[in-house]
Amino acid sequence: MDSLIAAAARALVAGDAIGALKRVGLREDPPALALRGIAMAQLGEHPRARELLRRAARGFGAHEELSRARCVVAHAEVALAMRDLGGSPRTLAAASATLEARADRANALQARLIAVRRLLLLGRVAQAESSLALVDARGLSPSLQAVAELAAAEVALRSLRTAAAQAALARAHEAAQRARVPALLAEVAEARAALDRPAARSLRAGRERALRLDEVEALLASGALVVDGCRHGVRAGANWLPLARRPMLFALARALAEAWPGDVDRNALIAHAFRTRRPDETHRARLRVEIGRLRAIVAPLARIEASERGFALVPGNQRGSALVPQDKLSVSPMPQDEPAVVVLLPPIDGDQASLLALLADGAAWSTSALALALGASQRTVQRALVELEAAARVRAIGRARAPRGLAPPLAGFTTILLLPAALPLT
Repeated sequence: MDSLIAAAARALVAGDAIGALKRVGLREDPPALALRGIAMAQLGEHPRARELLRRAARGFGAHEELSRARCVVAHAEVALAMRDLGGSPRTLAAASATLEARADRANALQARLIAVRRLLLLGRVAQAESSLALVDARGLSPSLQAVAELAAAEVALRSLRTAAAQAALARAHEAAQRARVPALLAEVAEARAALDRPAARSLRAGRERALRLDEVEALLASGALVVDGCRHGVRAGANWLPLARRPMLFALARALAEAWPGDVDRNALIAHAFRTRRPDETHRARLRVEIGRLRAIVAPLARIEASERGFALVPGNQRGSALVPQDKLSVSPMPQDEPAVVVLLPPIDGDQASLLALLADGAAWSTSALALALGASQRTVQRALVELEAAARVRAIGRARAPRGLAPPLAGFTTILLLPAALPLT
C-alpha cells in the first residue's frame, strides 16, 4: 500500500471524504477506485459510489480475495443506504467469512452489522437480535463500537425495551465522541431524541393522551386490556392475540374498546366494520357471526356481552352488570378496581402510516424495497405512493423504470411503532 492510499484510508476512517478524494481523486487503480467509492458514499453520491466499487471489485485479481471482499462489504453498505434490499444476503455472508478467515476482524464485523441493519429495515427484529448477539465489538475502533451500539439500541426500541435502549445509546454516544465522526454523533443524537418524543396515543374511556415509548412499555406491562392499533392485536400483560390478518375482527374490537365501559349500537358496529350506511338483515346476521368469532378469540382476555342495543367489551372475568350505555358515560361512575380497557393508537392515522414511517428516514426508497419491507405487493405500494404524492405527502424522484419515493421527516414524534415488524412485540 503506497503512502497516498494509506493517507486516504486514514481520512475516510476519520470521516474526511474530501481529504481522501484530494489524495486519490485522479487515480484509476483498484485500491484508489475503492477508496473513491467509499468517499463518494460518505458524500451522499450513492449511485456513483456503487459504480466505483463495482469497478474496483472487477479490477482486483483472483489472488486479491481480501480486497474484493472489502469491496463487497462497502457495496452492501451503499446498497443499504440506497434502500436497495433485494439482493441476496449470501454474498455479504461469504465476504464476511473471507474477511474473518483473513484476520480482518474489523471489516468482518462491519459486514455483520450491515446484515443486522438490513434485517431491521425489513422488520425482522427477532432475527436481527439473534445476529447481533454474535457480534463482539470489544477492542475495535470507536466508530464500529458506536454502530454496533446503535444497532443494539434500535433492536431494543423496536422490542419496546426502553431501559436497554437508553443504556445502548449512552454507550454509542461515548464511542461516537471518541471516534469524533460528526455523522455518527448526529445519528446518536437523533436516536436519543426519539425517546422523548410522542410515539403513540392512548384512548381510555373517551380520554386521549400522547405517550412516549417508555409510557407505552409501561402500559403494555400494566395488565390492562390493550387493543393495539399499532400492531393490530389485543394484549393483556404477556398475552398477545394478533389480528393483523383479520381486519374486520380488529375493527370490531377497536370499536368496542373505544366505547368502554359503555356498549356500541349494532348499526354503529356494522357501519364501522362493514363500511356501509344502510344496514339490512344480512349485515346484522353477518355481525352476529363476526362477533361470535371475535368472542371466541378474545375469550382468554375478555368477554363480549350483548346489551339491549348492541354489544359491550368486558375485560377479565367481570360480570356484565356494570355495563354503561354509551350516551351516559359522563354521569356514570367507574369502579376503582375495574381493569382498564385502553386503545393504543399510532401517532398518525391512515392506512399508509407504515409507508410514511419508512419514507420519513430521509432515504429515497424504491417501490421494490418498500414492498419487501411492508410485506405487500409492489403494485399495492405504487398505488399508495400515487395517493400520497397527490396529497403532497411524498415526493417522487425519477420517472424511469426505477422511481424512488421520498418524504419529509415526520417531526414531533417518533415512528418506531409505525415501522413494520415481521413478529409482534414481546
